[in-house]
Amino acid sequence: MQARLIADLLLMLHLAFIVFVVCGGLLALRWPRAAWAHLPAAAWGAVVELGGFICPLTPLEDRYRRLAGQAGIDGGFIEHYLLPLIYPAGLTREIQIGLGLFVVVLNLALYLWAWHRYRRRAARMQ
Repeated sequence: MQARLIADLLLMLHLAFIVFVVCGGLLALRWPRAAWAHLPAAAWGAVVELGGFICPLTPLEDRYRRLAGQAGIDGGFIEHYLLPLIYPAGLTREIQIGLGLFVVVLNLALYLWAWHRYRRRAARMQ
């Protein structure tokens, strides 16, 4: 039971990290200091996606699922609803690279927008 709880918590942490990598640039628009946490997370996410690496949370979660006697994505709410978001069926290398590039371009656009807003405000203050 404890191993399954740890696996579920790791899965939720993994999903939260993915959401932060994809949408963290929006936080930086509102709270510029969020960029200090988001930029390294986004860089890590890009390296993992574009390099075809496996996030260390994945094998760790798998280990605890096995310790809990689970196999695959059978089970409760977390396995049924969250696992397909993180590990979609039919995920190919080309789709993975496309998603990685989309996230990089999206966040680059958000940071350029934030930088432009900052420069405009700084110019008004002078």
